[in-house]
Amino acid sequence: MPENAPEDIYAKRLANKESTKTWYLQQKGQRVVEALQRNGFGAMYIPSRAQAKEEVLNLVPNGTTIGTGGSMTLRELGITQHLADKGHTMYDHWKPGLSADEVLAVRRAQLTCDVFLTSVNAITSDGELVSTDGIGNRVAATIFGPKKVIIVAGVNKIVKDVQAALRRTKEVAAPLSLKETGMPIPCVQSGICADCSSPLRMCRATMILERKPFNSDITVLIVGEDLGF
Repeated sequence: MPENAPEDIYAKRLANKESTKTWYLQQKGQRVVEALQRNGFGAMYIPSRAQAKEEVLNLVPNGTTIGTGGSMTLRELGITQHLADKGHTMYDHWKPGLSADEVLAVRRAQLTCDVFLTSVNAITSDGELVSTDGIGNRVAATIFGPKKVIIVAGVNKIVKDVQAALRRTKEVAAPLSLKETGMPIPCVQSGICADCSSPLRMCRATMILERKPFNSDITVLIVGEDLGF
């Protein structure tokens, strides 16, 4: 068989598939990290979720109050329970057994905690952060209030620009994150976003951070895996 025959090339491609994918995601993630840094954010690329969990633990000082946005990414990392086990005071409105009034009190406490942990719905290739909330506690705490904000996002949330970020938020993140609620709103029923007028509509408050806000401390961890919705 001649050197570099098609069969040989395909075999090498198959053998190197994972390393090639890892290289590609690292390049993609690193470009976004550099864009975030140009926009004033602290940012770093983390290859895996296990390493991301360790980095979050390194960034959280001992004895702090910690707020957590309603983030599937954080749950996938398993970071919330780990921090609680270390003795931190946790403001987690997803904690089972809370009454409606207690949930609201926790959401308000998140606005003035020492560290706020969250994710975003999308990050643009130019280093802009985009999220949409129904209540607004997540976007509010991300912008101002907590002494430090740590954002963890998988490479699946990287998009071209703000318009693509807004589309991803409504067409991907919202239907997936709301599906388990079973609420009678269009995206939950059909999986397709609609400009609904439902009283239960969850797309109500949208954050677009073009640059790091003054007097804020925001670190973004880009993880080289798919995380959250």
